[in-house]
Amino acid sequence: MLLSYLKIAWKVLLRRKFFTFISLFGISFTLMVLLVVAAMFDHLVGAHAPETRLNKMLFVNFMHVKWTGGGNMNSPPSYYLLDKYVRPLKTPEKVAVYSNFHSTPSYVGNNRIDLDLKYTDDVFWQVLDFAFHEGKPFGESEVKSAARVAVINRATARKYFGTDQGVVGRTIEVNQTNYRVQGVVEDVPAMRFSSYADVWVPLTTSPNDLQRVQLHGDYAAIIQVKSEADIPAVQAEFDQMVKRVPLPDPKNMKYMEMHADPLLASFSRQLMNPFTNYSSDGQAVLFSILSCIALLFMLLPALNLVNINVSRIMERSSEIGVRKAFGATSRTLIGQFLIENIFLTAIGGLLGLILAYVALQLIGGSQILAYAHFELNWRIFSCALLVTLIFGVLSGVYPAFKMSRLQPVQALKGGSK
Repeated sequence: MLLSYLKIAWKVLLRRKFFTFISLFGISFTLMVLLVVAAMFDHLVGAHAPETRLNKMLFVNFMHVKWTGGGNMNSPPSYYLLDKYVRPLKTPEKVAVYSNFHSTPSYVGNNRIDLDLKYTDDVFWQVLDFAFHEGKPFGESEVKSAARVAVINRATARKYFGTDQGVVGRTIEVNQTNYRVQGVVEDVPAMRFSSYADVWVPLTTSPNDLQRVQLHGDYAAIIQVKSEADIPAVQAEFDQMVKRVPLPDPKNMKYMEMHADPLLASFSRQLMNPFTNYSSDGQAVLFSILSCIALLFMLLPALNLVNINVSRIMERSSEIGVRKAFGATSRTLIGQFLIENIFLTAIGGLLGLILAYVALQLIGGSQILAYAHFELNWRIFSCALLVTLIFGVLSGVYPAFKMSRLQPVQALKGGSK
């Protein structure tokens, strides 16, 4: 019986090809967009190398100063602030401090290449899981001695040396400074702001005055905890520490705020700052906005299915009349129409999956986002397909039930009332 229903459903889809195309386009395009957005979101905040232990990490990359005159200052914290007040915290297991990356010039012959440079301490390599192609990271002794050593990614090795094999020990010039290559790592996607760079060098080789007493700067920190259960205690100690930080200009500064957040919360706090109080991480607001957008977006194929299902079922009143005349029950007819809707949605879902895969491959291959590698999120795909399927089923239940209640004579006449 099920096979017969599927054959009928296929014939019905071929009967009105234009309406079928509209339905399939709405379902597949909606699922494709949701999957692409979900893949990018996961690419940004998911647990991927080298940030594989996100459940044990807190990020400090943003500070907020309220001025007495009513103004605000939002910026990354200074090295002085992180080194003097964050490093000595007792509850964290490790604290890594690093700079934001900046594009710096390098020359291969007469050709200039711009490389993103990041200054880090030795703990940076301990809290993050970089995959070393060859060599090793620089350690505490290199940082203390301000050794001119560097870790580069494989793409930089190919650009600068023409190969990513056997480059350890060779010299690379970045921003008119020579560094000895100590390690080569796999490329890190540019959207992983905390770990991404083309070249990593010791903090102590930075031309900036690291001990300058100021709150704002160009640095960030990763706090690693022993276990996920320790996060509340670490955040509590961190918040108490922030309250004790003296303001360098107490006459003009009202207060300073800084938080240790999980990766997603650190993004949402900055993103939602214009709409919420900075004391809130803004995750609830962000998820509410994203959920509303997703539901509204899902309504488009659902409403389209409703209209098409109604028109398709109504024009099949004669077929329903014949089926009822030969003893088909209302339950059987409703089941048939539901199977047709599920069949249509399944085809649309499969097309959406294929389109999403192609779109992600094109985005990754175009290198619009450096070193991007997108993966399909099967959990999001399953949820999106399930919601679309529910809308499709609901859109077919009422007209199917209505037509199944018709008397055979009335249905044969094409009646719908």
